[in-house]
Amino acid sequence: MAGRLEVLAAAEAGLSDADVLLLALQQAVAALGGLGGMAHLRGPGPAGPLLLVVSAGLPRAVSSGWETVPSDEQSPPALALREDAAVWRPTAAALPGSASDHDRADVVAFPLPTPHGPAGTLTVLLPPAAGEPATAGLAVAEQIAGWAAGRLGTGSRTGHTMPLAGSGRAVPTDIRQALRAVRIGAWDWDVRSGDVTWTEPVPSWLDLPGHAFDGRMETWTSLIHPADLPTVMAETERAIRSHGEGEYEYRVRRADGSWAWVRTRGRVIADDQGRPTRMLGTLWDTTEAHNALESAGRALRQMSDGFVAAGGGGVITFVNPEAERLLGDGGELTHRRLWDLPTVRRVPGLAERCRAAATTGGEPDEFDVQLPGEDRWYHLRLMPVPEGLTVFLTDVTERRRQQGERAALERAAGERATRIGELTAALSEAVTAQDVVNAVADHVMSPFSASSMAVYAVEGDRLRIIDALGYDPEFLRIVDDLVPEAATAISEALNNHAPVFVESPEEYLARYPGSERLVAGSAKRSWAFLPLIVSGRGIGACVISFDHPRHLGGEERTLLVAVSGLVAQALERARLYDLEHGRARELQRGLLPRELPRLPGVTAAACYLPAGRGTEVGGDWYDVIPLAADRVALVIGDVMGHGLSEAATMGRLRTAVHTLSDLELPPDDVLTHLNDIVSDLGDEFYATCLYAVYDPTNRRCVFARAGHPPPAVVTPGGEVRFPDLDPNAPLGAAAPPFETAELELPDGALLVLYTDGLVESPGRDIDQGMAHLASVLSTAYRAGRAQSPEELSEAITTALLPAGVEHEGDDAALLVAQTHWLSPDNIATWALPEDPIAAGQARDHVREQLAAWHLDALTTTTELVASELVGNVVRHARGPIRLRLLRSRSLICEVSDGSHTTPHVRRASETDEGGRGLQLVAALSRRWGTRVTTEGKSIWTEQTLPGGQPGAAGD
Repeated sequence: MAGRLEVLAAAEAGLSDADVLLLALQQAVAALGGLGGMAHLRGPGPAGPLLLVVSAGLPRAVSSGWETVPSDEQSPPALALREDAAVWRPTAAALPGSASDHDRADVVAFPLPTPHGPAGTLTVLLPPAAGEPATAGLAVAEQIAGWAAGRLGTGSRTGHTMPLAGSGRAVPTDIRQALRAVRIGAWDWDVRSGDVTWTEPVPSWLDLPGHAFDGRMETWTSLIHPADLPTVMAETERAIRSHGEGEYEYRVRRADGSWAWVRTRGRVIADDQGRPTRMLGTLWDTTEAHNALESAGRALRQMSDGFVAAGGGGVITFVNPEAERLLGDGGELTHRRLWDLPTVRRVPGLAERCRAAATTGGEPDEFDVQLPGEDRWYHLRLMPVPEGLTVFLTDVTERRRQQGERAALERAAGERATRIGELTAALSEAVTAQDVVNAVADHVMSPFSASSMAVYAVEGDRLRIIDALGYDPEFLRIVDDLVPEAATAISEALNNHAPVFVESPEEYLARYPGSERLVAGSAKRSWAFLPLIVSGRGIGACVISFDHPRHLGGEERTLLVAVSGLVAQALERARLYDLEHGRARELQRGLLPRELPRLPGVTAAACYLPAGRGTEVGGDWYDVIPLAADRVALVIGDVMGHGLSEAATMGRLRTAVHTLSDLELPPDDVLTHLNDIVSDLGDEFYATCLYAVYDPTNRRCVFARAGHPPPAVVTPGGEVRFPDLDPNAPLGAAAPPFETAELELPDGALLVLYTDGLVESPGRDIDQGMAHLASVLSTAYRAGRAQSPEELSEAITTALLPAGVEHEGDDAALLVAQTHWLSPDNIATWALPEDPIAAGQARDHVREQLAAWHLDALTTTTELVASELVGNVVRHARGPIRLRLLRSRSLICEVSDGSHTTPHVRRASETDEGGRGLQLVAALSRRWGTRVTTEGKSIWTEQTLPGGQPGAAGD
């Protein structure tokens, strides 16, 4: 027993009260051999209830009944608290929260002793009918309770408490220190008795008279400023009547006679009958804020501009002398409504604008007015604030007089700004280098009456024309042949980082001798060579030409220099876009299938359509994957978002689908694995997917989809329908299992798989898009274009995403597959007995069927393969056993059984008698594998037909 006290003595300092109680409770339960226990602390007030703090070894259903224990009841914890002594009771009552009245336990409770009476209790539940605990155990438990009481309130972490002044409640020490630092106190007012308690920090920072804390509300209210007392009492009465909250600000008298401003907020607490009993709240010092506001008021009074502050409803709360002079009518302005002032009402529209600014709380309203009786103009700025409205009045008479003189200059500057603004807007939308050239042509040539322009880019040690407008193609070829001579003026501009202006051909020849052929071949008579500089580096040039000699003035030259800077930035950005766009498209092409396989079961065509803008790749993808027994997996998906991360995710999913398809998993299992992959990528990744498996031997197609649009099915008769498949949630958000559906398709039916970018756009919802797709498919069928997947794919994209219309929405992917049937005369199936003779029967069936198919050259190898596979089933698996031969573009041999055990090739040693069967099968087959079926598994092999004999379906 003494060892338990030694353990408690070794407990580290700084434990919170909850940790102290839990540690003590665990040791007390162990000392008494109890079932579990609880620790309670005394609640607020002299008769406060016991409140559950921690429990140990008890389920929630049991401890919940002890969360609040009234201090005046006869339960062991309440008796231990009142008697300040240990109390033991045998099985006197059922356990609170137990499922049966027969579930009983003995209860022993110990007080937590303090100099001011018990702070709470430790309670231990003992096995029923165990008898009174041993004296030694009770003594140890009492010592444990004493240790816990001594450690309460000594920790440094949250949970260390101090008593609330004048009450039995407690306030955490760290919270108490924070309250003192920010000058905030808490109070508790008993509405019925008038007693009020305060947290200790209140008297220290308010410096109030000592008698203010004698525990009576009347004493506190006697300190409130007489002008504020009616408001305080009215607000308090309103809160009590409404059982709600009250908040108000008022002044209280300090011990030295000065006044302190405080703001208080309180909430009413009612008893079970709904009668107000207490009011709890906080109080904080706002004196400094009022002093600061008063200082601001003194500064505002000294302003030369007028200033008015209005509160709720437009009532004026402050007005400085200048505003009082301008708006006053000989009377006091404060406490009057701003828009009701006679001066304001005499200015047309002013009252309405003031009211709108105050009531809507929107943007500031600024305008000039001439006040009645004044020959001067004032600029009014109406500024909505949370409390109402502020008004500034500034004398702008002199400024308005000068406006007429500056009008012409401002108009000219406005025109220049308009031109620059229009060009800036156009360049901001330019994505490619060609877009930059078009923007310059639209917004620069016309304002300067230019006849042509050309944009060059520096590439290595030479200049390349990006595009040119207004030049004869023959002259551009001359320029390309005479690059050194043609680039002389441009090189000068780039080397000096300054534009070159040439006003005539004669000036050009004089400045650049040897340029006769260039000048003679050009119909232009003056030029502006503008270097395009980015970060001190020349990236190209813009040449603007005129059909006649032209002198550009200083203002025009300044404007052209500004234009060249804008064009340079846009061109650099566009060239980076062109580079990244090319890389992105190359990445996109690399992630999608280069070509679809030609399979007996389906004839397929697909296309990917990127969005019209942006360099980022999309996450749309598709695939056609051959499976065993001529089955085909058709898959289409869409990773939500655009960018390299989404493209990488798409590549991972496509690779994963190939891997899972090789395992011959059913569609719902494939989507389950894909969901795990996407979920592991994080919450920001989601994808939709549709996975379908078509079997040409029975024309059945099994679908599963995760948040993806359903496929469109077109029958040979031209009927278009969308199968009603459960969509499930997208990958990354789904909760497997996934629902699947099975369709039986007629020979030659068309399956159309697509992403939402094909049928959904900002102006068209997905239901409208699917209806449009169905209409296009019906029209294409009637026109005879549905016989070819390639033609049908082109018809769909042309109708839903027409050429020449900018595709601003999502990327789109489309997969069209025409299904084919493997006729019954190309299928042979036999049931075999679960007996060693099955291998011989299999050889007989193979020999007879291959002779009927004129495939005698494959008889020997197929007999070996079939007998080996059947023999393995007989030895290692279970029935029923079935043998199936398929004649397609290859010879397929399948052996099925009822076992899910998957065979594996292993290396056999020279002395092993077995283990070489699958090695033989692999050596005799072009490829082989295992797939899971509803009955068990199927092992299949493929052999190449001799002499290039034609297959069946799809050939």
